[in-house]
Amino acid sequence: MTNTTADVRPFRIRIPQVQLDDLHARLAAARWPDELPGVGWSRGVPLNYLKVLAEYWRTGYDWRVHEAVLNDHPHYMTTIDGQNLHFLHVRSPEPDATPLMLLHGWPGSVVDFLDIIGPLSDPRTHGGDPADAFHLVIPSLPGFGFSTPLAGPGMGVVTMAGVLNRLMSRLGYARYGVQGYDTGSWVAPEMGKQAPDRVIGIHVNALLTFPVGAEGEMDGLSEVEQQRWQTMQDFNDGYLQCNSKRPQTVAYALTDSPVGQLAWIVEKFKELTYPEEGLPEDSITRDRMLTNVSLYWLTGTAASAAQVYFEENSAHDWSEAGADDWSTGSGSGTAQEGGSGNGQGEWATGLRGTVPTAVLVSAHDVTIRRWAERDHHVVRWTELDRGGHFLAMEAPDLLVGDVREFFSTAH
Repeated sequence: MTNTTADVRPFRIRIPQVQLDDLHARLAAARWPDELPGVGWSRGVPLNYLKVLAEYWRTGYDWRVHEAVLNDHPHYMTTIDGQNLHFLHVRSPEPDATPLMLLHGWPGSVVDFLDIIGPLSDPRTHGGDPADAFHLVIPSLPGFGFSTPLAGPGMGVVTMAGVLNRLMSRLGYARYGVQGYDTGSWVAPEMGKQAPDRVIGIHVNALLTFPVGAEGEMDGLSEVEQQRWQTMQDFNDGYLQCNSKRPQTVAYALTDSPVGQLAWIVEKFKELTYPEEGLPEDSITRDRMLTNVSLYWLTGTAASAAQVYFEENSAHDWSEAGADDWSTGSGSGTAQEGGSGNGQGEWATGLRGTVPTAVLVSAHDVTIRRWAERDHHVVRWTELDRGGHFLAMEAPDLLVGDVREFFSTAH
């Protein structure tokens, strides 16, 4: 069982009613900008769409219902190297289950994994093989949700990975797997690099891959890969520039206005779900999206959750290179799908991962295989014909199936 000494404390989500009343009052009093006619989503979230969604958030969405769903799972808090860390620890009824950590990204949270907790931890009840069961550890990444406040500057991917490996040690897990998407797809491999004798396997989706300027790396790309590379270059990375260069400044507006926070996040759900031309609620329910947005709003973490972008930007000199220099390999470019990014500076050191890695590529992803294999010990590669960036919410069955198959052979 989870150690519930002073090091690891049980935690329950209890948002004070005064915060919910304040949210509703702010939504009711929102000031709305003008909008140019006929521009649709091309310049941001359309006014009428956001008004309807904000009104539903105020009058139709019930945080207490979803708070109760979250509290159906066991939550804990601990502190590692001065960093408060919130996590779910869902032990499987199967005693020999494999320990597995699940890592979210931005603008996600532990909410992303609600639909896969049952199938992964208790496959016997969900029509699966009990041999495929997992003990699940699902942390809020430092700076996200209840893993606040940040202990200080420097909480980038490398530091996060160290904190999370120590969490698994604290919970008594000597050997374990890691699954991550978006920011988690950068943190998971780093956990493997830091503890290759403990991490038995790494499973990632929404993995970003970049050219580094090596001779011949652009030769022979398939038509699909060329399209993915073009999509990466064409992506509007305005949110990344704000998060990675001025996270504190933009956070004042996001922390003061729930409509602003809603627009900032729902735009990512629109752009990164599949199919992209659909509305975000065509892929993820409005309530699930609003539970994510509510978590950012109610914990006031617009600033702290964006800091990982700044840390990675600072570590890899994005400001000196930028997206225009991707093709030359002089910069890391942009985290096209909401991830923290990871610069060419790390690739230049030749620090290729050694832990067996599975890469799951959704219909929306832009992952290019040869660049993934350059940086990771890829032993499994799966391409899907559906699903988007938020696969645990969009197509949980596909994610669960691939995770089960990969770890059934990882020891």
